[in-house]
Amino acid sequence: MSTISYKSPLHQMVCTTPTSFWNDSCAADELSYAIENGAVGATTNPSIVLNLLKKEMPYWQEKILGSIADHPTWSEEQVTWKLIESMAVRGAGLLRPIFEHSRQLAGRLSIQTNPAFYRDADRLLTQALYFETLAPNIQVKIPATQAGITAIEEATYHGININATVCFCLPQALAVGAAVERGLRRREDEHLAVETMSPVCTIMVGRLDDWLHVLERRDGIVVTPGYPDWAGVAAFKKAHALFKQHNYRARLLAAAYRNHLHWSEFIGGDVILTIPYEWQKLFNQSHVEVKERFRRPVSKEIIDCLYREFADFRRAYDEDGMKIEEFDSFGPTVRTLRSFLGALQELTGVVRDLMLPNPDVK
Repeated sequence: MSTISYKSPLHQMVCTTPTSFWNDSCAADELSYAIENGAVGATTNPSIVLNLLKKEMPYWQEKILGSIADHPTWSEEQVTWKLIESMAVRGAGLLRPIFEHSRQLAGRLSIQTNPAFYRDADRLLTQALYFETLAPNIQVKIPATQAGITAIEEATYHGININATVCFCLPQALAVGAAVERGLRRREDEHLAVETMSPVCTIMVGRLDDWLHVLERRDGIVVTPGYPDWAGVAAFKKAHALFKQHNYRARLLAAAYRNHLHWSEFIGGDVILTIPYEWQKLFNQSHVEVKERFRRPVSKEIIDCLYREFADFRRAYDEDGMKIEEFDSFGPTVRTLRSFLGALQELTGVVRDLMLPNPDVK
């Protein structure tokens, strides 16, 4: 009797369960490693792009200088976005064989809309429509802000495969799921194709955990050590059950890794895990058993504790915990948008230094 040999625990997961994973970066070497271990997608955001630029500076510096020379009237913002787009297109190329083999249902590269547009549905939609022209296997990330929910419906209606981002909780995820359904139904009513559309709703599980840890320190909340590390897992599992209940066609994706629970507890679910390269290496070297845990509920004791001690966990865990107009002021939303905007500003600063080198430095 032969024993099947898997390349790694992540490879075993994708071969034996419905769970998929993406690479949380478009770096060529990291994405190649992920694909070898079963990844079928990848994603970017301003922080990821900034890290990739620092890692591959000689390669991308030449591209930046080329854009500056070829487009003498471009602003530093235009050069910066050309860089972001170039990184996405290169990553999309690596995924193109998967895209074609899966008949366009996998193998997509997610590129993020400008985080500065989070309040403007029209600008988000306009940029999403442009991004879709960059490569056939582009997926567009739109934030689950108040304006973003509107843009997600409109982008879906226009046939764009969206990936909702800056999303941390049930109210946001359910608003995304409903918006996608409205967009898909509008297409179906007009006899437009939906068969190859694969919308995704990301829940940044680790960033919800991070926020509860911030509240522990800020507000002097005392809970059993480790309990806040289950917040994102609990919200994600409940969201999945509700998506199934509502027959939402968007697929849930877990992102923002902080510990192995964000992998091990989701094994077996019909979901996507966007895993950073460093965490992939750790998981593939670990002794965590690859087995189905997705249907295992989070301990009632943990949920009761978090629900009792953290008002923002109640807002995140209850279906009606927040209204859409409250999404933009939710703690994790504010922190994440500030992080993305800061990374974009730093990225633009790198371009500025190449466009206008400091004359005080040799």
